Amino acid sequence: MKPVLIAIAGGSASGKTTVVDKIQKSLNSIDVTIIRHDDYYKDQRYVEMLDRQKVNYDHPDALDNNLLIEQLEKLLDGQTIEAPLYDFKLHTRSDKVRQISPTKVIILEGILVLEDKRIRDLADIKIFVESDDDIRFIRRLVRDINERGRSMDSVINQYLTTVKPMYYAFVKPSKRYADIIIPNDNTHDVAVGVIVSKIKEIINER
Repeated sequence: MKPVLIAIAGGSASGKTTVVDKIQKSLNSIDVTIIRHDDYYKDQRYVEMLDRQKVNYDHPDALDNNLLIEQLEKLLDGQTIEAPLYDFKLHTRSDKVRQISPTKVIILEGILVLEDKRIRDLADIKIFVESDDDIRFIRRLVRDINERGRSMDSVINQYLTTVKPMYYAFVKPSKRYADIIIPNDNTHDVAVGVIVSKIKEIINER
């Protein structure tokens, strides 16, 4: 059976991961594979660290969508892939890879997954998660300091110079391509219920 591909976009720290987790839990016994668009940032191992830090990681050009699409097509065709893993502390790809075999459901999550038409064309369901700008910034600040080894000043500078401008230039405009838009408030039960029902419907049809 061809896997069901779900693309989930939204601003940085908008709550995409929370939505992904709720969908996965609601599918119960159905096998789900989660792919992070972030792991497909371009390999920069031959670039000096100072230059790596200057890259605009919120621009579509920072991502290797050609590799992502090639690997998504293989998964949808029933083939196993070796997906890259990104090291956020080193600002480049890890030497390790992740072997992924096709499952009934594949969830692709990232801020720019709806920006590229080639990805949209592969997706069965397209979702956009919205959240208030201030909430997203606070979440990102806490996450990047605690999980990615960043300083407060670097997070604030990156947010003001690239994250916020790129959100309005590329991320937010991609919302118009979504089948479902989820406001990231305290509950997603209705939206997740609709999405899960649609996923099961597609699986049954295939």
